[in-house]
Amino acid sequence: MPSNPIGRQTLTLQGLRFDANLGILDQEKTAPQPIQVDAELHLGAQPLMPKDDDIYHVLDYRKVRRIIIDECTAEHVNLLETLIGKLAQRLLQLPGVVGVRVKIAKLEIFDDCEVAIRMEAGEW
Repeated sequence: MPSNPIGRQTLTLQGLRFDANLGILDQEKTAPQPIQVDAELHLGAQPLMPKDDDIYHVLDYRKVRRIIIDECTAEHVNLLETLIGKLAQRLLQLPGVVGVRVKIAKLEIFDDCEVAIRMEAGEW
């Protein structure tokens, strides 16, 4: 058995809900609407345990959460496709991230359904 076993690691944030300025409908342009973001960040090959129990040696999910919220609320965006592309691109810039999967759902656009889009980028 190797002295430093390796595994493939994915950080997942699921069900992150907040309001964002998104959409082309009149009501979407005048007020933020609730969205839900799910994100998976592929970190590639990682030791099964960090070299020590210090947050500075791993990807801090508090920072990832803040980046998602900030990126989605920075400005009004007309298209869900634009927003998810911007978010995927930003998450791929994080140190050690080799791939991302992001899903953004508009929770209240219609009375009878949610609308969501999913983007996958990088290595999986």
